[in-house]
Amino acid sequence: MTELPQGASGGWSPERSAAGGHNPYLIAFVVSIATFMEVLDTTIANVALRYIAGGLAVSLDESTYIITTYLVANAIVLSISGWLSTVIGRKRFYMICVATFTLASLLCGFAWSLQALVLFRILQGLGGGGMATSEQAILADSFPPEKRGQAFAIYGVAVVVAPVIGPTLGGWISDNYSWHWVFLINVPMGMISLLLVGTLVNEPSGAEQERTELLRNGLRVDYIGFVLVAIGLGSLKYVLDEGQRNDWFGSNMILSFALLSAFCLVSFVVWELMHDDPIVDIRLLGRRQFGCCFLLMLGTGAIIIATTQILPQFLQTEMGYTAMLAGLALSPAGLVTMAMMPITGQLIGRVQPKYLIMAGAAIAALSMWHLTGLTAGISYGYAALARIYLAFGLPLLFLPVTTASYDGVPQEKTNQASALINVARNIGGSMGVAMAQTLLAQRQQFHQTRLVEHIAPSSIGYQQTVDATKRFFEAQGSNASEAASQAIARVGQTLQQQVNLLAYMDVFWALAMTGVVMIPLALALRRVDLGTARAH
Repeated sequence: MTELPQGASGGWSPERSAAGGHNPYLIAFVVSIATFMEVLDTTIANVALRYIAGGLAVSLDESTYIITTYLVANAIVLSISGWLSTVIGRKRFYMICVATFTLASLLCGFAWSLQALVLFRILQGLGGGGMATSEQAILADSFPPEKRGQAFAIYGVAVVVAPVIGPTLGGWISDNYSWHWVFLINVPMGMISLLLVGTLVNEPSGAEQERTELLRNGLRVDYIGFVLVAIGLGSLKYVLDEGQRNDWFGSNMILSFALLSAFCLVSFVVWELMHDDPIVDIRLLGRRQFGCCFLLMLGTGAIIIATTQILPQFLQTEMGYTAMLAGLALSPAGLVTMAMMPITGQLIGRVQPKYLIMAGAAIAALSMWHLTGLTAGISYGYAALARIYLAFGLPLLFLPVTTASYDGVPQEKTNQASALINVARNIGGSMGVAMAQTLLAQRQQFHQTRLVEHIAPSSIGYQQTVDATKRFFEAQGSNASEAASQAIARVGQTLQQQVNLLAYMDVFWALAMTGVVMIPLALALRRVDLGTARAH
């Protein structure tokens, strides 16, 4: 075993604990409430879009702006949340974020027009963007290194399980009540979170001293860095979320935002590397351990979010499931994930994180491969089982990646590390969804072109199929003319169904390959000295 570098243990000491005299597991539960609320809200809002569009008398495409604007605002704050948490104080910043999110949720519930709802969703995104970073930093401060895996297991329940139950809950609320309640249910959860955090969580004395020292030396705000990362990430999120709808680079708007994003992000990296007090510590990505964890979290985010969207979409559009039934197909996996989280938390203290990550990536790849066997007659159990397979693998990805990302990171950079890892999850999710939807559309076109070649009127197989189908409809009571039209329409419907099935299979193949690529990447992680970590 190699000796841990300075800061590998995170510089943890009891006086730095955010738990104070309270049980740290209680603190982990308390700070996870708001993050669960925030992640749940995102998936619920996706399911409720058509109800919102109808209620506000706008098109479905227009209603998607409530998702896009939220994600853009969320990404901007997420990128600088580490710096804000240091300057304001972790507990203060966390409570400000929860209060902002809760107030914005109340306003969203009473929104009277699309414009008002979009404005309130931006405010909600600004509040939600800082929650995850602050929570992870508080957890890292509350637990010694050898127990952080168990702490992040509680956090992982919020991040991984919330997207699973979100579609079911959102479908049930939308079907039985009003879309307004999709946002209003956040209000009591937010108030409970504020009360418990204010009462139980302490600002670590060490972190408070660092903040005081920083302010005593004069607060130098990196305005240029903030503007560059805000425009760069905001533009990137817009491109990823709206690209498929607007024909990607065939749209001047998408092309303009893509070029603007590339220019700002490249300029941001150069500027931050030259700046003495960067708003985002890009140098962390140059560390072998942290850089690999960043890439692994990109892949993890892509698999989690893409499958959470694409599988219910398939069940609704191709299998005729309601939003609630499609959500229920994901729900059993939530129970598996909740059971796996504490087990994985225990394993992290005994098994090298890179081996756990390799196992998780392999399971994720196999679960996606399972879905490449789609047919038009799959059962509810088939879809639920595929998600259950994935549920065994996701905790083995999410928790070890999160835990390993702090290895070798000095205590004073915990906030920055947390912010960057959450940016990876956020951007990875958008990239996964964009890839899935783009690949789906392109492969539908490809398979349509290929399969149509086999239904030419001169094709013997086509003629025989139409004749057999025509006789079927005539036996059902249709006259010869009607039966002929119905037969041709049935063949067309069958062809389109096969086109869509093949396209979805290709999407799941691509997600499986994402998992495969993550396996050798995990090997690049250095070994964590578990014995030394426990000694701390």
